[in-house]
Amino acid sequence: MPDKHLFEYAVIRVVPCVEREEFINVGVILYCSSKGFLKTKCELNEQRLCSFSDKPDLEELKERLHAFDRICAGHKEGGTIGDLPIASRFRWLTATRSTVIQTSPVHPGLCTDPQETLDKLYHQLVV
Repeated sequence: MPDKHLFEYAVIRVVPCVEREEFINVGVILYCSSKGFLKTKCELNEQRLCSFSDKPDLEELKERLHAFDRICAGHKEGGTIGDLPIASRFRWLTATRSTVIQTSPVHPGLCTDPQETLDKLYHQLVV
């Protein structure tokens, strides 16, 4: 039986109007400490988003979502936050904030393959 690894994940959401608290799931971020794994999988469904908001700044939203990828990758691409240890980057990305891009509460689980689990969660929670 393959080894099981503890992972944590959160759903990445776009909240077009923070005051209304409506959101669209656009991605998942998954962290697995024992595998040194921190990645996101995102896709902005522009048509769906436009049904929530009259004039969303799609380019800005795409850039903010791309920042999640850069921070997960770490090093220079992720700026100052990208230089932090992997666990700190995950905590920073999933911290509660009141902006257009938010994350759900963090949820734990067990997996054998973090990439496979990320793909599965993405299809269950976003697609």
